[in-house]
Amino acid sequence: MVHVYNCHPFASQQIVPTDQEPGLFCCGGDALFVVSAGGCRIEAFQLQREEECTLLCRFATMGKVLSIAHSEIGDYLVTIEEKSKATYLRAYTNWRYQAVEKTRVAVRMLGHFLRGSSFRAAPKEQMEIIEIPLFDPPLCFSCCQVTGDLLVGCRKSLVLFSLKKQDVNDPLSVLDFERSLIVHVPGWTPTRVCFCDGYVAIQMELEILIVKLEHFHQQPTNDNVLVSKDINTSIDIEDKGLMRQVPQADVSQLEQDDFYICQKHQELLGEEARECGVSVTLEWTGMEHEAGDSLGVSYILYRRFAPDYFQGHTVEETHLHSLQLLPIFTVTSSQDLSCEKKEREPLSMFCFLSMPNTGYLYSIRNGVELISSYQYPEKAQQAVLSNQFLHVITRNALQCFTVRCSAVAARTEDPYVDTTMKACPPFTMDVCALRIQLFIGLKALCHFKNHVILLTKAAVDGDGGSGRGPKKAPQVKDQKILTGIFLAIDLKSPSPGLERLLSRSLSSKKSTSTKQRVLSESGHGWNLYVVNTVSTLHLYSEMVEYSKKYETSSPQAQSCIHLLSEAHLLLRADLLDPGVRDPAERGELEAAFRESCAQLGDCYSRFDKRDFHLALPYYKMSGLSVTDVIERNVAFSQKSKSFGKGFLFYLKHSLYEESSEELSEETAGQVLHIFSTAEPSQLPHLVCSPCMLHANHATAFTCLEKLEATFPSVIVTLTKAAVALKMENLEQYKTEMGRHAEMLQVYGFIEEPKLLLLLSHEGKSIEPTALAHHLKETQEGLLVASVVALHENNKVKLGEADTFFKELCRETGDEKDGPQLLVDFWEALLVASTQEAVIQELLFKLSTVYIDRISTKENSGIKPLKTAEDLINSCSHYGLIFPWVSVITPSDFNMDHHYQEDLQKLQSLLSGPSLDPSSIFPLLEQLSDNESPGLSIHVLCATKLGDYESCIDKLLERCPQAIIPYANHELQHEKQPLWWQKVLPELCKKTKCEGNENNTFLSSLKETLLVVAMELDPLDFLNLIPDDGTAAFFLPYVLECSQKNLMT
Repeated sequence: MVHVYNCHPFASQQIVPTDQEPGLFCCGGDALFVVSAGGCRIEAFQLQREEECTLLCRFATMGKVLSIAHSEIGDYLVTIEEKSKATYLRAYTNWRYQAVEKTRVAVRMLGHFLRGSSFRAAPKEQMEIIEIPLFDPPLCFSCCQVTGDLLVGCRKSLVLFSLKKQDVNDPLSVLDFERSLIVHVPGWTPTRVCFCDGYVAIQMELEILIVKLEHFHQQPTNDNVLVSKDINTSIDIEDKGLMRQVPQADVSQLEQDDFYICQKHQELLGEEARECGVSVTLEWTGMEHEAGDSLGVSYILYRRFAPDYFQGHTVEETHLHSLQLLPIFTVTSSQDLSCEKKEREPLSMFCFLSMPNTGYLYSIRNGVELISSYQYPEKAQQAVLSNQFLHVITRNALQCFTVRCSAVAARTEDPYVDTTMKACPPFTMDVCALRIQLFIGLKALCHFKNHVILLTKAAVDGDGGSGRGPKKAPQVKDQKILTGIFLAIDLKSPSPGLERLLSRSLSSKKSTSTKQRVLSESGHGWNLYVVNTVSTLHLYSEMVEYSKKYETSSPQAQSCIHLLSEAHLLLRADLLDPGVRDPAERGELEAAFRESCAQLGDCYSRFDKRDFHLALPYYKMSGLSVTDVIERNVAFSQKSKSFGKGFLFYLKHSLYEESSEELSEETAGQVLHIFSTAEPSQLPHLVCSPCMLHANHATAFTCLEKLEATFPSVIVTLTKAAVALKMENLEQYKTEMGRHAEMLQVYGFIEEPKLLLLLSHEGKSIEPTALAHHLKETQEGLLVASVVALHENNKVKLGEADTFFKELCRETGDEKDGPQLLVDFWEALLVASTQEAVIQELLFKLSTVYIDRISTKENSGIKPLKTAEDLINSCSHYGLIFPWVSVITPSDFNMDHHYQEDLQKLQSLLSGPSLDPSSIFPLLEQLSDNESPGLSIHVLCATKLGDYESCIDKLLERCPQAIIPYANHELQHEKQPLWWQKVLPELCKKTKCEGNENNTFLSSLKETLLVVAMELDPLDFLNLIPDDGTAAFFLPYVLECSQKNLMT
């Protein structure tokens, strides 16, 4: 469906003051090139906004020009010329020097730089004509808008010429071309080709093929590189490409019977296009490929059309036309047009092609997709695509359609589009015709920047100088054309005003040129118009005003949003355009863009549209504050008596999660009223929002009471308690908190974390609420359990929870080693958590705190929520303390109770299965092993690391009474040999040194001998007895060992 609007994209027109009837023309470099009807002279005119076209220069060509184009890169002209029944391809460089009369012209062959005296004589004022030789006559060509390279279509192949720039004398540089590649497409004789950034589009009468030349690090497949000998088909299909698969014998018979074979419609996208049956092979001719990567072919698109002759077109009229590749650059991806090739890379690439009644726009970069289809009201003769519009000419009308290029490019440029952050109108949106302007006898069309160039040739009678007499018949015919236009666009009964506006031909306006045209002898009149388009800002303003009519007449209709979306895309296209460099102009565009986002946000917020959620990103992009958005929608709601879904959706996201704006008391009251009316269930979340800090507490409490009377819940009760606390009504607070058990209250805090903590807009700071401060003083266990539940339900991260408790306990002054409440949280989370990364981090944090407290002997004196015994019984990470540890630090050890708890918790962690002692080994330097607490920790860590011998030495040196409990517990299984390899020898030495005075060593030696005697053979046991030992002392153990051996 095509929407039709009566906008005015055209501002004014000029008549190009050509001396002779124009035959061909093209644009580029702020110039209009006109080839006279004879075809042997080119005139260049300066294109200026709102000013008369002035002649830049004119120069003769070497033959009759059959085709002409201009390349922005290199600023050169390319022509196909005919002379003496031969066809030539020529390039005209430095054509601007022809503005000076009697300027010399040099003619040379491709690749032959002139270095003689004649070249040096006038190097800055010499136009060059470069002859480009070809094996086959050229049929069509295309200049790359990115590199300036030239692709030429011939009868049997496509030839690619690379643009070269050679510096001769500073600052003189000479352009030249090098034939670098031949693309063989067997069975295809192109009627038109397009080339841009490696994309090659080939058009036949009813077929289109798009491929891309890409560099591959690996050798591509043979069908893309080598030229096969049997690539030619069995028939000659120079004129009828559609018949390439029909046997030769059948073709002649069909031609005799006047049959025309048409194949069925087919569309293949991406790699599927490789199955089209068209083989594309490459033949290298340049030198650069030898040092570079291999070049291969990727298939992009193949489409074959089956003509519908019931539309009223003849066979000759039914063919493709207006093939075009359009690159979209951005401010960041593009440089100045005069930059060296390969410095610019398009953000997006589009392909346009057209049948007589329908045009098709494809996006072919980053995937292939049909973006839009354009249904013309009558047969189109030519169409030209730009980044903002599609201009189409029929026999008697210039039509201006909108395009979706900026919508596709915006999504490619910004990954945040189509999220809650940013939005853009969809490229699948219906296209619209902004204007259908009547002209008489349109023949050709060209577009450059803000200029549309039209060639008209109208048949008139030879008598009469003014030509007024024969105008009545065309007016009646134009009225019939108008009726056909209305029917084609489903406009059954247009208003009389729209008919008058459409029928008012722009050509009737006063021309900027006063020169009178004289009819030719053959009785035909012609004109070459330069139609200037209005500025984007002017057209945007007109479309906004136009949309207000739809908003007034039919607020629920899609036309208002559709028109505003079209205006939005116009602004996007200009903001993406790197040619808009003026800071003032770009500033105006950005301001209009923000205004456009606000208007779209209004549309999506006020009506129950399917896409109401788009109100959020559009309002964000507008830069409006939450207060501004509320004021805009409250004013509208007074008329509509309701609030739209989009507005409520925006408020919920902005107030709950993302906005740091604090609303005034009046605005906060409005918000309370809005949600009390529209969505009362959201009131608890709303009241907890930091944006509602200045809301009237009494009003909020009243709203919550009304909600609780209808829908009672834990979260409503907790929110009422929080509001009562703000009102300093402790009795009401206790009443509300006493209504539910603590476990249910924990679920309420999970549902609304803002009851306890508020995160900043950027998530860099956390502020505890008044309720959290009160719970710290009255219900620490509930507070810790709630934050643990928030962490386990992914409501807060571990670092955020740490910050929360540090902020909460800042006034206690115990932040050095961590507030006790924070340690309680770590211990409770260690009990509940199942995430290994979190567990290891918690183990390290707790070990660090325990070691710091033991080493510094400083403690706040605050009683922990859980004792060591509680943790051992409830948490698997806390193990039973080893018996020998209790020998080193007995429970009645002379130590403060709080330090005793911290020491036992650390000992329990080291006795458990989870803590890796190597992670805290550097921290042990704070603990001296000369004291019993430090000694127990050092021995525990060394034991878990497997260093038993050092542990035995330390215990024998500092706590010998623990050696036997240690050995009984640790020296088991594969470690048992340490009894006689380490413990027994060391005890013998200690006993000998100390004598009978040290009963500890003596008793330990006796217990060790009993263990060794039970485990070893008599001979091995005898070998362990020291040579200077007393026989009477060791004899009982030898007998015990012998008796054990006899029994076994």
